[in-house]
Parts: sequence; structure tokens; C-alpha cells
Amino acid sequence: MQTLLTSAQMRNVDEFTITHQPIASIDLMEKAARAFVKCFLKTEFNAHKRVAIFCGKGNNGGDGLAIAHLLLHNGYEHVKVYIVNFSARQSDDFAINLQRIDESRCKKVIINHPSELKNVKADLIIDAILGSGLNKPLAGDYAELVKIINKLQKRVYAVDVPTGFFSEGELSADYNGIKAYKTICFQRPKINFFFPESAVATEHHEVVDIQLEEAFIESLSTDFYLTERTDMVRLIKNRKPFSHKGTYGHALLIAGNIDTMGAALLSAKACLYAGAGLTTACIPATGLTALNTLLPEVMALPRDEYTRIENPAKYKAIAIGPGLGINSDNEKLLESLILAARPLVIDADALNILGERPDLLDILPAGSILTPHVKEFDRIFGAHESWWARVQTAIIWARKKQVVIILKNQFSFVCVPNGKVLINPTGNPAMAQGGMGDVLTGILSALLAQGYSATDSAKIGCYIHGLAGDYLASERHVVTASEVAERIPFEMHLLSATN
Repeated sequence: MQTLLTSAQMRNVDEFTITHQPIASIDLMEKAARAFVKCFLKTEFNAHKRVAIFCGKGNNGGDGLAIAHLLLHNGYEHVKVYIVNFSARQSDDFAINLQRIDESRCKKVIINHPSELKNVKADLIIDAILGSGLNKPLAGDYAELVKIINKLQKRVYAVDVPTGFFSEGELSADYNGIKAYKTICFQRPKINFFFPESAVATEHHEVVDIQLEEAFIESLSTDFYLTERTDMVRLIKNRKPFSHKGTYGHALLIAGNIDTMGAALLSAKACLYAGAGLTTACIPATGLTALNTLLPEVMALPRDEYTRIENPAKYKAIAIGPGLGINSDNEKLLESLILAARPLVIDADALNILGERPDLLDILPAGSILTPHVKEFDRIFGAHESWWARVQTAIIWARKKQVVIILKNQFSFVCVPNGKVLINPTGNPAMAQGGMGDVLTGILSALLAQGYSATDSAKIGCYIHGLAGDYLASERHVVTASEVAERIPFEMHLLSATN
């Protein structure tokens, strides 16, 4: 897993790298600029385009000046630098790169006040005004300048972070910073890039390696980590010779209702394809024909009125919720399972029942996995004004109850019992269709049945769920939950084959 750091920690990494490599700070800036330009040129290879680079007078602006110099050397014919002269202070490295610009053929404009910015003729804009570390919205001249730049409606590339964007912490609902098409950031993504509120600040982000000291980065304390493919290669176990269906556990899925059998079928299908040795679906009797037709490998436990699971201990994993429906019988069923003190995967309507029964939340079995989307989360834990606040609440509850909370998002936040947040990087908007959560529940159940811990099940489950969707989305606009379920064994095979 990659450690994700605050802006203050990243500044410490810069200083450590400068001291211990050793490397001069101006040379590190040059390295960052080269990495930015290499990434920029992958998509913006038309050297005839006009580029306006807005540079503040700190190190972010110094990066911008170095980028201007490199673009000229890469054949760009129309590069103009706008120096944002709103402060008397300037960094030493900015001053060095400004002198280099003065000695080059690059056009330069000094902006002492936003009103002086007129007749900007540019096809592309590079934002290098202010770097990371801001903790309050833009104000005064900076706010006015950014407003003018955004009104130009040109494609903007931000250097490391869009001006006005908070790298970590609660994001304001009234964002007034640069609205970038893409942010090219150095060594690590900003923590807040994974929060939905960041969409207004940058549509995309890409990380470039500038050879900061990785060992030092990984040694720093953080609450946020980014799950990586190498984690999956290490975690996913190969299926061994002489193993059998009993080796891979028995999963029980309590799901579906008369008019929502699709949810039960999707979760059962995903459980089957993710490798559970035995899968039993506890469904209404009216769904038996559909289950037997679509998934003959899955056993059925008919559910009529109040069904009691007589021996929960016979199952290695129990999931409840997809398409279940909210009524008194299902409430009693959930209560009986919680009182049995067996870890559960709790999703969908079972989460909504928890929202109405906070007493059940207080006695959740340790090792359980909760999989709420934003509305379900707020029903259980109360209304929140931001995703940052939701994640902080999830951290508290995951630690308090020793459970895993998967706060579902394009980049899902997996909050684990030790208080850490594991951000899942896979998944895409093509997966924005009904049934995806049902598939995730089935995958999690299969992994728990096979003996993976709750934390590892959540980590693997979210990753391969999104990875399957990414594979399918590479060739189509929309992917369905059924297709994602069917792709799961292929992705697991590819990951375990390299183990």
C-alpha cells in the first residue's frame, strides 16, 4: 500500500530528499518540471498550441517557470508566462528560474492586479500560482484572478495541485479555486483527490515520479493508504492441490424479495464466481425457479415469513441485505443474527434496518463488514455536510466496534479496525448502474468463506470488483453488474498467477 501524506509531510519529504540524496533544491525543481512536461506532452503534443503559464512567486511558480523553459526546448512556439505579482516575497528557486526565463525567448507579462489580465490568447493554461498547504478559501486578488482564468474556459493543467484546492481536510462547498482539466502531481496524489468534492477542482489527476526518498515516505505516519496491485498479488491465495469444496467455505446470502430477486441472484452469482466452496441463498420461495435456472450451483434456503437461521455457525460467512426489504420479520432476522455474535456482511436494506435500530448498531459482532453508500451511511450515523466528515465518523466507528466500514464511492474508503483508511483506486463511472453493490456483497462473502480476514476481504473485494469493471469499461461505455460478476474469476486468476 502507498502511504498518502499531508502537504506538510510532503514538504518534509522534499527537505529530506534534498539533504540525503543529496540534491540542490533547484535541481529537484527541474526534475519535477521535466516529469510534468513528459506527462503533459503525452496528450498535448501539438506544439503550435498557445500556452499561458500563470506563475506565483513561490516554489509552485518556480515549477511553472521551469516548465515554460522546457516547453520551449520541446518545440512549443507560443509560450507566455504571466507572473502573478501579488506579494513582495518570492522563493529563491523562483528567482533563479525567473532569471532563466528573462534570458530566454519566452514572453513574460507581470500582473500586479487582476484587472491587468486582458486579452489572454491561449489554447491551454498551466496553473502554477499557489501550491499545496492552503487551509482557507481564496480571497482578494487571488480569488479575482482565478475567477477570470476560469471564465476563459480553456483546458487547464494544474502543477501538483489546483490553486485554491485543499490537499487534505474538509473541502468547502463553495470552492472558488482553479477548475482544472487535469492535475499532474508529484510522487503522491493528494488525499482529497479521492473525495467526490474534488471533481469541481480537477477532472483527472496523474502522479509522476520525481524520485523523492520512498523509504522515508513509507516511514511516515498517516491514516490514509492507497491500495495497490502488489497488495493483491501478495494477498490472493492460489488454490492448492487436493483441496475441495469444503476447503473454500460455505457462504449464506440472505437476500431478495418477491419483486427484488435480481439483487439476490447478483450477489449469489458474485459469491459463486469469487470462489466460495458452497453458496446458499436464503430467498423467498417465489424465487426458487429463477435461482435454479440461472445458478444451479447455488443451494436454496427458502424464506417465507419469519425465518430463523437455526445454526449460523455452520456457515463461514453470512451476508444479509441485498433486495431484502424492510419489515418486522427481516428486522427480527437481522437481530437474531447479530445476537448470535457471528460476523456479518451487512448491506442495503439490512443497513437501513440498522439506521432504525441504533441498539443493534451498538452490539454489532466484531469482524463484521458494513457496505453503505452515502445515503445509507447518513441514515445510520446521522447527516454529514461533507465526505471528509463521513470518513472521520467511519474511522471512529470502525475502531470502536472493531468492524470494517466500506463507504462506497468511485474511490471507496475502506475504514478498518486499526483506525486506518484504505482507499481503493479501481472502478469507473461506467459501473454506475444498479446491482453493483449486490455484486460486491457476494464477493466479500466468498472471500470471508475462504478464510480471509474482514480487512483483507474488504481490501481484495473492492479492488477486484473495480478491476473487473475497469477491464470491461476499456471497450464499452457502460458495464452491467452481471458482467462484472462473471469477470471476477479472470481477474483473481491474473493476480494469483503472479504470486
